Amino acid sequence: MFTTCKPLILASASPRRQQFLTDLGLQFTALAADIDETPLDGEKPDAFARRMAEEKAVVIAKLHPESWVIGADTVVTLEGRILGKPDDATHALEILRNLQGKKHQVITGVALCCARENCLESLSRTTEVKFADFSDAILSAYIATGEPMDKAGAYGIQGKGGFLVRSITGSCSNVIGLPVSTCISLFLHHNVIAPLQERK
Repeated sequence: MFTTCKPLILASASPRRQQFLTDLGLQFTALAADIDETPLDGEKPDAFARRMAEEKAVVIAKLHPESWVIGADTVVTLEGRILGKPDDATHALEILRNLQGKKHQVITGVALCCARENCLESLSRTTEVKFADFSDAILSAYIATGEPMDKAGAYGIQGKGGFLVRSITGSCSNVIGLPVSTCISLFLHHNVIAPLQERK
């Protein structure tokens, strides 16, 4: 669908984010950025997500100044509180209990950086997710699959955890980890990609 016009790096080891770009036909390298992902005191979730995305992109861009680097960070928030990845099964059950029957927000920060071009652009996108209501027995059965353990908010909408979600308002890909429409717009604006039929 698209062709990559400039060197592109995804600053993430997430297979889900990689798959989004692969599905669009983009050529890119995936390099995980090692940064401190601790929120600052009083930092709002959207500001935190943007800062994390920027730091990931900048770290990799310094190592590859000629490349355009896309960084992303997704946080799950409930009533203004950031819900991280569960520490163990008990913590996962606590998180999922708190989400039952309620609306929460998933915020993904996105940053595009090119050191050589002195470019750093960042933004965030928010999707509202409403959970259905299930018993502890069902939540525990889901936790036993292991899927929640590496997911912010203790669920994966694109996997087995999709049954937990009653409705969403906004981008589904944003909940999975990358607001694809936003990323494509950023890439096109900076001529990082082009529609395949326009390639000369």
